[in-house]
Amino acid sequence: MRALAKVPIRMTVAEFLKWDSQDDLRYELVDGEPRVMAPASTVHGFLQNELGAVIRNHLREKAMGCEVIANPGIVPRLLSEHNVRIPDLAVTCSPLMPGQATLSDPVLVIEILSPSNQAKTWTNVWAYTSIASVREILVLRADRIAAELLRRSPQGEWPDHPIAIAEGELALESIGFRIGLAELYARTGLGA
Repeated sequence: MRALAKVPIRMTVAEFLKWDSQDDLRYELVDGEPRVMAPASTVHGFLQNELGAVIRNHLREKAMGCEVIANPGIVPRLLSEHNVRIPDLAVTCSPLMPGQATLSDPVLVIEILSPSNQAKTWTNVWAYTSIASVREILVLRADRIAAELLRRSPQGEWPDHPIAIAEGELALESIGFRIGLAELYARTGLGA
């Protein structure tokens, strides 16, 4: 049995990015503590892949100079020395740099919510609101056809509650993207 790497009492972002857990698990850094991330369900993985692909195609078609990234490290503004959150997808319109460990200036962040990770996911969502470049945060459900969307106002403020979307069109204004919610979930096996 391999010994686990020693974890500092309160890890900084720099320490976390250099840290080798020696256990082949995925982690994010929450308030200085490495937090293990459970493997995704098949529906979760499907939605991440499907939405990432259609957004990628949209961004290339529109030649926006933006990229969609799966599982990027994102540093929220609050307690930035001790946090690296890992959303399912994010879009940035800043150039990607070789060796870049975290995504700077995301404009859209997407989380896929499973019943077992609701509290952790919403903690991350509210942390993303502290990032000045973020315009929208989308939360997709992995247990039913539904989404929730937070959109920053033109004055830079976030709403108190997300917009609930259970049918119709999902519109992401930050990247000029639209898709039918039923179309996105069509091959998941989830009923309407």
